Formats: sequence, structure tokens, C-alpha cells
Amino acid sequence: MAAIGPFSIDMYLPALPAIGASLNATAGAVQGTLAIYFLGLAFGQVFYGPLSDRYGRRAPLFVGFGLYTLAAIACALAPDVQALTAARLVQALGGCAGMVIARAVVRDVTDERGAVRLMAQLMLVMGVAPIVAPMVGGAVLPAFGWRGIFWLLAIYGATMLTLIALFLPESLPEERRRRDGLFAVVRVWRELLGNRRFVGHALTGGFIIGGMFAYISGSPFVFMELHGVRAEHFGFYFGANALGIMVMGQVVGRLAQRIAPARLLPVVIWVPFVAGLALLFVSATGIGGFVALLVTLFGYIAMIGAVMPLTVALGMGPHGAVAGSASALMGTLQFSIGAGVGALLGALQNGTAVPMALVIAGCGVAGWTARRVLAP
Repeated sequence: MAAIGPFSIDMYLPALPAIGASLNATAGAVQGTLAIYFLGLAFGQVFYGPLSDRYGRRAPLFVGFGLYTLAAIACALAPDVQALTAARLVQALGGCAGMVIARAVVRDVTDERGAVRLMAQLMLVMGVAPIVAPMVGGAVLPAFGWRGIFWLLAIYGATMLTLIALFLPESLPEERRRRDGLFAVVRVWRELLGNRRFVGHALTGGFIIGGMFAYISGSPFVFMELHGVRAEHFGFYFGANALGIMVMGQVVGRLAQRIAPARLLPVVIWVPFVAGLALLFVSATGIGGFVALLVTLFGYIAMIGAVMPLTVALGMGPHGAVAGSASALMGTLQFSIGAGVGALLGALQNGTAVPMALVIAGCGVAGWTARRVLAP
């Protein structure tokens, strides 16, 4: 359920050039299908959080995954890039239900330290997904074309609906559900946005993961166009960084059982800060070539597996009564940054790896600053 984002984004990355050729669309228009997905993830989460606090976790999941499945079918049948872009927006609006509610379920059933451990397990799943998804996409592409990838995502959505119906119990009992109206929801959002530590942890995680969005948007061009990586091999490079996310998620999950999350985060946040600046240096100077670029990218991307469980647990920890709304607002802030990062990267493109590296470095610095200033 939590892996719906990586699956829906990463599986079709190797197909971006093929989509452009098939639909007679420019590279920018095809990249727009990725940016619109980020935008849908950002704003769709606003609705699912309050809905899940009011009606329980299962009902919004059925709505979200149902919408996701239908939109995936529409993507597979899209006659042009405009229709594909519209269908991707709807797909994101449905799929973000899984991302929001997975975090809320974790908060329903555990405390702060336990939440770090369970969030680390979610990062394990989210780490496996980017390893598998581009490889699956690369394998499906030659046999069934880019449309086959979206048919596969439709099957994934239908499978998730079945699994939720059969195996996911309701984690929010009737007596703990909120009965407030729209104005109360707005009041909760205002209180959360007025909470310095909540905003600080949300922005810390948001900026750090924003670097990953820059990597997702920029890596197909940097790897395949600049460094000659073949489409069928792209998944292996992409998957190596995802493996780093998975490993670091497990490491921080174990450490959090012995060391308070509030003590871990100030140490962990230094790694993407330094790695991002190192990536910018090697990209601008060419020192170390492709190997140096891969190593510094790995240093940044892998640490997302450590930073995200900590920021989510620390940000949502004091807000268990409104876990759905807190999860939704945190996700909205983070994916809004991701959408902005994608647009910025497109504006900075100059045919080199420097724009991607510059945006990733900026996200690392911004994440470090947000933690230090807003959530010391």
C-alpha cells in the first residue's frame, strides 16, 4: 500500500522516451506527466487525511485505490500526451490514499519509538519498490510497449483493493473517530501549521525527499543521455540507490530502539547535507566522472531511508488524535516541495548534470536548515 508512489512513478521511467515517440510529444511534455503526478500526490493527500479521521481508514482506501485503478486503465488507453497527463493526475489523486493512510495506521497502533520502527519497515517496502519497478518496466517495455506498463499498474491497483478487503482490519475504532465538520478540519490544519516542530519536521523531510524527486526527474536524462546507460540497464543503477534507502531504513529503525529519535535526527541530517554539496562539486568539475557522481548520489539518496522515518515519527508523534490530518498535511507539504523541485529542474536544464546536482544540493542544505531552525 505504501509503495504505490514508487511503483507508479518508477515503473514507467524507462518508457519516457518511448512515450514521447509514440504520442509525438516533446521531452518536456512527457516529463509533465511526471510533474503532474507529484502535484496530484501533494494536493490529494489533503482530503484523505480528514476523511480517514472521520470515516475510518478502510473506506477512503477503497475509494482511492478504485480511482487509481480506473485512471491506470485510462493511461493505458490515452490517445495523446494531454489525455495521458490528465489521467496521471487522477491516478495520483487516487493513489495518494495509500501513502497517507499507511502512515496514519502506523500512528494508530504504536507510540513514537514504535512508529520509527514501523516507519522503517515501510521504508523497507518503499526501498524494494524502486529496485523492482524500473526493472519490471524495462522488461515489460520491449514485450508490451509503454501501454503495457499502465495495464500492469491497473492490475496492481485491483490487487491492492482485494488485499485491503481481505486482510487489512480497521485500525481506527468508532469511538476514536472525529465527527467535526469542515471548519474543524481547517482549524486542525491551522493548529498544525502553527506548531513549529510539526512544520520543522515536515519541511526537513520534505526538502530531503525533494532531492529524490530531482533525482527521479533528472536521472533518466543524466544516466541514459549523458552517460550512455541503456534503458534496460537503467533499473540496476536506479535500484542501487533504492537499496541504500532500504538498508538505512532498517539501520535507523534498530538505532531508534536504543537512541531517542530526537537525538538521532540532528546527526543523520548531516549526511545528505554533505553528500549533496559533494555531488554538486563533482558534477560541476567532472572530477571522478560517472563513478564519483554515482557515489555522491548514493550518499544522498540512501539517507532518505534514515531521515524520513525520523521526521515522520517526530512530526506526527504528539498528534495522535488527528493522525490522518497530520499525515495528510505532512505529505502535502512534502510533495508540494517535490512538484516545485520538478518545475525548477525543468527550468534549469542546460544539457549537463549540474542542474540536477544543484537542486539536490539545495534540498540538502534546506533540509538541514529547516531542522536546525524550526525543530532544534
